[in-house]
Amino acid sequence: MANFLPFEEPINSIEEEIVKAKEIETNSGVDTSKMVRDLQKQLKKTTEDIFKKLTPWQRVQLSRHPDRPYSLDYIKSLTDGTFIELHGDRNVRDDKAMIGGFGQIDGKTMMFVGQQKGSNTKLRQYRNFGMPNPEGYRKALRLFRLAEKFNKPIVTLIDTPGAFPGLEAEERGQGEAIARNIYEMMNLKVPVICIIIGEGASGGALGIGAGDKVIMLENSWYSVISPENCSTILWRSWDFKERAAEVLKLTSTDMKELRIVDEIIDEPLGGAHRDREKTYSNVKSSIIKNIAKLEKMDPDKRCDARIEKYCAMGVFNGK
Repeated sequence: MANFLPFEEPINSIEEEIVKAKEIETNSGVDTSKMVRDLQKQLKKTTEDIFKKLTPWQRVQLSRHPDRPYSLDYIKSLTDGTFIELHGDRNVRDDKAMIGGFGQIDGKTMMFVGQQKGSNTKLRQYRNFGMPNPEGYRKALRLFRLAEKFNKPIVTLIDTPGAFPGLEAEERGQGEAIARNIYEMMNLKVPVICIIIGEGASGGALGIGAGDKVIMLENSWYSVISPENCSTILWRSWDFKERAAEVLKLTSTDMKELRIVDEIIDEPLGGAHRDREKTYSNVKSSIIKNIAKLEKMDPDKRCDARIEKYCAMGVFNGK
C-alpha cells in the first residue's frame, strides 16, 4: 500500500476511488471503464496542480518519503549486478551508514560511495538512520584513494540528516574526519560527481560532497542545517520549521540559482518513488554525460577548476 504525505491527501482520495471502481467491475460485472478513465484524468490533473506549487517544506517532506529510493537502490539499478561492496576503514570498524565499492555503468568501472538509510525500523537502526560516524568518513576516504590509484571516476550519493552527533563520534574525531575528506576530495586526480538524492544536511553531506559537479534531484534539499533544528535554535520550538525551510533557501531551484549546485535532475510526477525506473534512468544519463565531459579535462586543470568553484561560492561583487 502506497504511503501518502499530508499534502497528497487529494491524490490518495482519487486513487481509492479508482480502486473501488475497479472492484465494482470485478465483483458485479458492471462496466466502470469510463468512470475509471475520468478518475485517472482527474488524478493526473490533481497531481500536476499539487506538484507544480510545492512549498520548500513539502519538498523536505518528499525527500524523506519512506518509499523514496536510497543509495543502494540507485547503485544496484545503475550497475546492473556488477557492484562489489567494500567494507571497513582499516582502523576502527565498518560503518553501516556509509556504503561504497566498485561497479560498472555500461561497462565503465566507477567507485560509488553513499550514505545509506534503512527501509524499516530494524534496518534504520542497523544503518544508524543514515548518520555516519568518523569511521564512515574515513572508509569513504579510503575508497576515494583506491579509486584514484586505479584511475576510476567517483560518484557519491548524498542522503543524510547529518553526521552522527554522539559523544563517542566526537571523541573519535568527527569534525577532523569530515574536514580531512573535504581537503582530500579537492585534490583527487579523478573526476568526482556528487549527487544529492534526498537529504543533504550540514557537514554530514559535505564529507562526501566536494566534487567537480554537484547535482541535486528535483525534490531533495541541501543546507547547513535542517528546518527543524533551525527552528529550534531561532524560535526555541519546532513549530516554525515551515518558515525555516523557506528562509534557508534549501531547495534544488534555490541551490541552482545560488550556484551551489551545477544541475538538477528531474523526477517523475509525484516524486522519485512514484516511478523508480524513470528516476534511475535520469540519474544514469546525468552520470554518463558529466563523466564524459570531465574525463576530457587534464587532471591538474580539473583539480584547479574544482578548487576555484568552491572558493567562488558566497563571493558577492557589489557596487
